Amino acid sequence: MRSTSPTAAPHHPDPSLPDRQHRRIGRRWLAAAAAALLLAGAAVALRPPVDAEATAPGYGQDDLRRDTDAIRALGVTGVQARVTTGPGRDLVATSGVAEAGTDRPVPRDGYFRMASTGKALVATVVLRLVDEGRLALDDTVDRRLPGLVDGNGNDGRRITIRQLLQHTSGIHDDDLPGFTTPQEYDERRYDTYTPQQIVAPAMRHRPDFPPGTGWRYSNTGYALLDMIIEKVTDRPWHQEVEDLVLKPLGMDHTYLPGSTPTLRRPHADGYQVFPSGERVDVTEVILPDPGGYVSTTADVNRFFQALLGGELLPRARLAEMRDTVPVSEEIQAFWPHGRYGLGLVGRPLSCGGGYWSHEGGDGGYITLNGATDDGSRTVTVSMSTALNDSPDSALRQERAASDLVDHALCDTPGNGQDT
Repeated sequence: MRSTSPTAAPHHPDPSLPDRQHRRIGRRWLAAAAAALLLAGAAVALRPPVDAEATAPGYGQDDLRRDTDAIRALGVTGVQARVTTGPGRDLVATSGVAEAGTDRPVPRDGYFRMASTGKALVATVVLRLVDEGRLALDDTVDRRLPGLVDGNGNDGRRITIRQLLQHTSGIHDDDLPGFTTPQEYDERRYDTYTPQQIVAPAMRHRPDFPPGTGWRYSNTGYALLDMIIEKVTDRPWHQEVEDLVLKPLGMDHTYLPGSTPTLRRPHADGYQVFPSGERVDVTEVILPDPGGYVSTTADVNRFFQALLGGELLPRARLAEMRDTVPVSEEIQAFWPHGRYGLGLVGRPLSCGGGYWSHEGGDGGYITLNGATDDGSRTVTVSMSTALNDSPDSALRQERAASDLVDHALCDTPGNGQDT
């Protein structure tokens, strides 16, 4: 097992990374926030994730409403947040409206696109297959998908499943068309891609670094994991997610819309603020898998509660999932002192210790979440606007949502009632 000490991973600067790595809606927002954090020097010295203890009990309904209102005040159209501390012990608050220009309230149990939070679902399935002896984390990509990762210095014989899970493979990422203008959104929003079509463009580029020597967020790596799951099980990868995660946990409100560009109701509409300053309703869109999952705050909390509480993986596999490495300098700025495990992000808490999460952003929705080390407290906040009209506004949105997560996990909810 690799060390989880805060020793920095080798860094390979790439000044074009924010533009090339984050072409789709939510990833542009992430890149803008990262740039702003780099300029602001926002990192604070905090301890790495361990079991968190509440230091200021009393976080209740008024506190959650205050924090959701603070996010809305930044220009976010709608916000919903849920804090869960046990069966039937939820706090829920909403702020803003479900549709711009109306007074329709944000639904308390509304659907939203969970985007990269879906990577945690895929990682859980991979580790289940490892535990069953059907995969090994040190299996090479070439062993499972012979000849697929090849050319221009790419070599699937040198890349392991662990490296795909942890974004340390070095595979160049994401040459898919992005939504940089409202016109591009109108033209490309119904485009669909198979995992093979996501991987193929990456093979036209040299690796960003030799496998295992750096860290860079890679959607392409998770497309390969989808294909590996299918090769090993001889079933669609999302069927494995359904049978191993969603059904056992009763996550009946988490689903893949496939080629359907709309969401089930109720939902708040998702908006994107483009660099031109235009705010566009981008709810109707098809996202590449596994980022295409739609969910609710209750289901996301249930997933992290079960995962961290040991319901989905044996203790040894969960330990491997939480075996972290430092992220790149660009993303360290976005997640101060954040570390990446196998489909899980570890971030520090202001009260000491830390929490586990996997946020996501795409299709006009930004989602942050978090769970204590044992899963006893979970929180999810969904925002139905991606603010990226300037790096500063994106940074303020990230900080406000991170503050909500931090407050909810550091403080024990007052009466634990859903009001």
